[in-house]
Amino acid sequence: MKEERVSFIVSEAHQADGWAGEGSSQAGLKAKKEEVEEEDFRFDEPCQKKQKTSGACLGQPTALPSSQAQALRNELNMNWDLIEVLSILTCVERWVCVNIVTLLREENTVPFMVRYRKDMINHMDADAVRDVQLIYEELCSLAKKTKSVIQTLKKDGVLTDELEQDLRNCRSADELDHVYSPYKKGSKLTKARRAKALGLEEAASALMEKPHTLDLRAWVKTGLSSVEEVATGVEHILADMIAKDPETLTYVKTLCENSSVTIQSSVSKSALKEKEQDKSFHLYFDFTSNIQRIQPHQTLAINRGESLKILTVKVNIPDRVKSDFTRWCINNRWRPRTFAREDLNIIIKNAVEDSYKRLILPFLTRSYRNKLTSAAEKESIAMFVRNLRQRLLLCPIRGCVIMGVDPGFRHGCKLAVLSPTSQIIHTDVVYLHNSGQQREADKLRHLMIKYSCTKVVIGNGTACRETESFFADLISRRYFHPLDVSYCITSEAGASIYSVSPEAVKEMPDLDPNLRSAVSIGRRVQDPLAELVKIDPKHIGIGTYQHDVSAGALKAALDGVVQECVSFVGVDINICSETLMRSSPHPGPAVPEKLAAKKAKGKTGVNISTSFNPLDQTCIHPESYHVAQRFLSIVGGSADQIGSAGLQQCVESKVRSSSVEELAKTVDTTPETLKLIIDGLTQPPGFDIRQNFGQADFKQGIVSMSDLRVGAVLTGRVDNTALFGAFVDIGVGRAGLIHKSNITLDKLPVSQRRRSLALGPGERVEVRVLNVDAQRGRIGLDLIRVLQ
Repeated sequence: MKEERVSFIVSEAHQADGWAGEGSSQAGLKAKKEEVEEEDFRFDEPCQKKQKTSGACLGQPTALPSSQAQALRNELNMNWDLIEVLSILTCVERWVCVNIVTLLREENTVPFMVRYRKDMINHMDADAVRDVQLIYEELCSLAKKTKSVIQTLKKDGVLTDELEQDLRNCRSADELDHVYSPYKKGSKLTKARRAKALGLEEAASALMEKPHTLDLRAWVKTGLSSVEEVATGVEHILADMIAKDPETLTYVKTLCENSSVTIQSSVSKSALKEKEQDKSFHLYFDFTSNIQRIQPHQTLAINRGESLKILTVKVNIPDRVKSDFTRWCINNRWRPRTFAREDLNIIIKNAVEDSYKRLILPFLTRSYRNKLTSAAEKESIAMFVRNLRQRLLLCPIRGCVIMGVDPGFRHGCKLAVLSPTSQIIHTDVVYLHNSGQQREADKLRHLMIKYSCTKVVIGNGTACRETESFFADLISRRYFHPLDVSYCITSEAGASIYSVSPEAVKEMPDLDPNLRSAVSIGRRVQDPLAELVKIDPKHIGIGTYQHDVSAGALKAALDGVVQECVSFVGVDINICSETLMRSSPHPGPAVPEKLAAKKAKGKTGVNISTSFNPLDQTCIHPESYHVAQRFLSIVGGSADQIGSAGLQQCVESKVRSSSVEELAKTVDTTPETLKLIIDGLTQPPGFDIRQNFGQADFKQGIVSMSDLRVGAVLTGRVDNTALFGAFVDIGVGRAGLIHKSNITLDKLPVSQRRRSLALGPGERVEVRVLNVDAQRGRIGLDLIRVLQ
């Protein structure tokens, strides 16, 4: 968490989608055909194997009791072990998976696990725990769907013991669909089912088990007029058996993994007929990439182009896979138990080839497309999550009056003067970009001096640059003297939507919606978390491709991050909004006991006191209050000294003389819990974790794109990150792009080398200008280093 919590400012996050289609070309790479130089941006581990937990066992490994393991299997009623599959899919140790599943079943939230159950989850961060949670939920959903399919097939009278076992063997939705699709209502009767209806299943079984007894002529009867028809029917039954056999599917997947499977996109025939082709997809009109190397943003762009019928897409599996697969089937897996005549061997050979071409190849293609889409969606959602967390945890600007400005031309700039506690002092409209600018400047000066306002927050929408220039000119002429005024630019994404929402109407009933936007813009810098939780995360202007990923999965992940941030920062119930309270995952200390007990389900033994306790204002969980009291007794302190310099010295002295591990044993707790207790007791009253990170950058003058020169070295702050690179605000009104090919391992601090894309909003970086396209408003940057 703390490695990724840094501040940020935003100037033009909406550029992300505009750059997305051409991300690869910015660094001189050819997206048309795959280039050897285009490295997969995953450093030393593939995407599926990101390091989730430390290599060392930081927690206590817990073996799953056999009874519990059996209970999990019985609950899902599948032919595989939930914990084993979860561990394989997430690359997380089995004992950690056991603990996470147990904690989730007890309805513990992810923030609660990350803060209060570190030893049980091996110090995983919130994103990693959420990954495990997501895959666990997918497996539970698969089991539920399998149960439903089995009930449907049973009702239809087509369920056999063999088919039921095939269904319960499925480990993914793709496999389940592969087995189930021939039996769906409305599906054409498959060739295999027609052959079985003619009674040829026994003949197919005889061919494999005892071919010397099989006489095809004996099976010529009503509906089968020739030996050739009998042979064809047996081929179809065998082809179906081959395509659904787990061992066979595993083998062909292994062959594919060891081969160069590619995905190819080209312009569709319908798009070619159109006079005006969509230029945003021109990079994918003739594009080929290895399945293992295609980037998430490329997958999402191809999918979007295909859905718009601009692109056609296919997966190419080398012919060598087919030849090796056929040879293995005939010589090994599907070889008859005893000697078979040549005519019978030909039937098996034809069945293998038919199975591969008609059934297995389409399954592999669907499987690859679904896996690529799923991986790209997860990476895109992870990008949204990281960007949102960075944005919410921007350090608040406290103790000063702020003027929020929603810029505009014809309708003027809307102003809102806010008190240090975000109360609305004054609202107004000024027309800075029409005639009478001097009169409007005087009005601004009057307001600034009247309310002792020294900080101006300007939204980054229409007329932002012109409004910034107006304020910068007044500041340079010391027009607001004796005040020392500065300004910053912040994202106004979502402000307009929020200003007409029921929440905004309830909060500011007598205010014009345009003025509500100015209030929201100012509050985003005063207390970003408190203000941004009021807005649907997908409208905050973070990440890219938000319309190309699962809406449900994106909402769940973003809501989880909001809850996590609110949980770690805390809320002041005296001044916080109703929305912020709803985002808090834990019941407050003043909740009545019965209600608290109900909300704290799964946290047995936790009694939340209804009377005031100084520990309530710390990060210490109520379940550990008795441990905190014991520790206070040992160090010779009391609860009313929390946060004082005296108690801090006592604690530091005790920790120096005895290690945290020894002290933890003394007070009968884990070292992780004791460390948290020490933090809670020594942090000053009103401690805010966000104060450790940067805040909005206020400035007094501007620089323009015309001032930039190729090769110039500048410092900036990351605005937003997309799947193809990072956008950096370098103070010229346009964000520059560091293409991901320029974010290399050697340029990053060690702590950031395992993070996908490695940069997050708010991080300060040193960059070199690679190119400037003033006409299109684009700046290409190279990362020199991350500034610590």
